[in-house]
Amino acid sequence: MSTERGQMLLEARNIVKKFGGVVALRGVNFKVHYQEIVGLVGDNGAGKSTLIKVISGVYPPEEGEIYFEGRRVFFSTPREARDAGIETVYQDLALAPNMDASMNVFIGREVVRRDWKVFRTLDKKKMFEETKRVLRDILGVHVEDNAIRSPVLSLSGGQRQCVAIARAIYSAPKLLIMDEPTAAISVKERRKVLDLMLNLKQRGISIIFISHTLEEIFSVADRIVVLNRGNLVRDVPKEQTSIEDVVTAMVSGSSQNSDLR
Repeated sequence: MSTERGQMLLEARNIVKKFGGVVALRGVNFKVHYQEIVGLVGDNGAGKSTLIKVISGVYPPEEGEIYFEGRRVFFSTPREARDAGIETVYQDLALAPNMDASMNVFIGREVVRRDWKVFRTLDKKKMFEETKRVLRDILGVHVEDNAIRSPVLSLSGGQRQCVAIARAIYSAPKLLIMDEPTAAISVKERRKVLDLMLNLKQRGISIIFISHTLEEIFSVADRIVVLNRGNLVRDVPKEQTSIEDVVTAMVSGSSQNSDLR
């Protein structure tokens, strides 16, 4: 399938998700095109986390359909979503703090070699070189060799974020979901993460970007999607809206002037 801009990568149709008597998503229609950054916003409890967990295979929807690259898919686990090309970087990063960067990038898919044709040992050199390559050539960030070999708990917040992203994109995903990637890092590092998203977009990776900081959303997103109490109330190109308009939609739930096609 062509991956030209404008083609549909992901389409979630009429998604309903309930937790007991609480309806978290109320017939949400959500889409992502190829090579697009979608800013997903809403107050706490709006349904953002539930929606991305449905897309990434954590939760099954009660109703609705998900299409990925034009094919209807059923993800019963996050592994199935990853195998299809959907990766998620959560706010807590889920890194092993006492392991170094390369071990975190390859956790669960460690590179091994045979010694003396009998024993299997970790190929730490190969994993180090691959981690450095991903950080440098794909993410475009420079991390000193000794930092890559150090436990990630000793790295800065921005460096840890880069390690988590490197782990996610090593499998060459088509869609990357980033949940509050700029939270708890410095202003300087936030700009690096935002630039990194633009770099990944140029490389053909689509991104769902969740953040409470609307200025950051508007600085990189192509389209803004607003959820309010489980309803999609605004879906509009960034150029056709404003921060004030988005805040109003977040608070009031108004769908006026939405592009909900």
